[in-house]
Amino acid sequence: MIVKIKCPKCKTDGSLSIVGSDYRGPYRCWKCRELFTIEMKNDELKSCEPLSQEELDKQQEIEALKAKFKQH
Repeated sequence: MIVKIKCPKCKTDGSLSIVGSDYRGPYRCWKCRELFTIEMKNDELKSCEPLSQEELDKQQEIEALKAKFKQH
């Protein structure tokens, strides 16, 4: 499903493809390249918080470790 998101920083319309109607995770504006953590519920944007590159890297490391331990 494609959802529309308006960037809080530059106000540009963007889109994000998600599976299902709920999502919590990173989103990067295609125009200004700003990072955000967004939360979608029932295809509606509920929250959008600024996210630093360092925080994104940490989140990705944690997810990689979770995936690694699920394999064993």
